[in-house]
Amino acid sequence: MNGARGRVGGLAMLPPLSPAAERQLYPTIVAGREAAARLTTETDPAARARLLRQWRAGQDAESILLRATCGLVRARVVERGFRFGQDELEAAGVEGLAHALARFDPSRGHRFATYANYWITKMVLEAVREQLGVTDQAMRLASRVARLQRQHPGRDLTVADVAAALGVDRERASEVLRVAHDVWARRRGSVPLADVAIERTPTPDPPEWVIAALRESCGEDFEAFWSHTVAGVPIAELARARGLTRQGLAKRLARCRERVLASAHTDRLAAWLDAQ
Repeated sequence: MNGARGRVGGLAMLPPLSPAAERQLYPTIVAGREAAARLTTETDPAARARLLRQWRAGQDAESILLRATCGLVRARVVERGFRFGQDELEAAGVEGLAHALARFDPSRGHRFATYANYWITKMVLEAVREQLGVTDQAMRLASRVARLQRQHPGRDLTVADVAAALGVDRERASEVLRVAHDVWARRRGSVPLADVAIERTPTPDPPEWVIAALRESCGEDFEAFWSHTVAGVPIAELARARGLTRQGLAKRLARCRERVLASAHTDRLAAWLDAQ
């Protein structure tokens, strides 16, 4: 493995890992966690020595996974484009990365980078929201429009664009654009929406056809469906963030799944997911 490539939030970065390289670390991580649990009750010196070796190996594997995913923290901070201290935002992103690692369950088959992306983005946006003094809902709306704008650089988004992409009516789309413009104005100063530059930072985003196919099937529940199905974020966590009950969101995601399975893109989506 190549050497570190700078620091993020106090952590020395490593080059990102491929999906296969990530998965090679998972058994060592799982063994290390199991060893840590057994060390609390094991008294035999020889057994404890063996468990300590397994635990240390697991810690080393977790460190590699953490540092190799630091690039996501910087990407999520840079793409926000706010002028106040990046150090604070990077610290928030690293906190999200560490939180993701502590909660990550390798046995579920999800990529750590995909799972961590949710928590990094969540913590960075929370730090931005606190800095700007806007509501959580306003930040969620602005984030959705910003993501859409990054998909169409150099083009002004219209109410029709937002309505079609987010699966909402024109009145709701107009509100989304208004709130996004307000947040961007706080970020960049009072400038026209057309003059707001959206940074093109390399991220592990999926191909546009995947997003388009899932948005077509899921509508406004796309982000929740993606976070749960692809990134492995628990339904309870997603429901809390959206002010919904767990049962209510579970029903909505089940309807999304039915529409995805009935769509013309099912086989192609399955092949793409299997390759991740």
